[in-house]
Amino acid sequence: MIKIEIPNPDITITERQQHRKADEPEIKSIYGFIDFHQIPRDKGGIFLFYNINDELLFVGKARKLRQRVKKHFEDTVSPIKNHRDEVHKIEICVVEDPTDREIYETYIINKLKSKYNIDKVFFR
Repeated sequence: MIKIEIPNPDITITERQQHRKADEPEIKSIYGFIDFHQIPRDKGGIFLFYNINDELLFVGKARKLRQRVKKHFEDTVSPIKNHRDEVHKIEICVVEDPTDREIYETYIINKLKSKYNIDKVFFR
């Protein structure tokens, strides 16, 4: 039997407002998120989107985390395009190995029963 443990998140960002100081530039909000700069630009991994009640909405993987996570809030083909307003928290787990990313993504989708993943679902 294979034992898989869900990795602990390396980064967690939540919806929040910017409280600017006089000399601070304004950060453009994307669906309430202003902390995308905390997500590594050149690292691979998995990301998990949660709602305000901590229910898992979507799990994804990426070779370059920041641009992939942002793309879910900007493009027209994202599986969560009609549910972007529900996302309240994003957890990021840096996982460099592509095979490990694939395994973790599939495992998390099915173990935690993510709401909006369509592919790789075995629990429905």
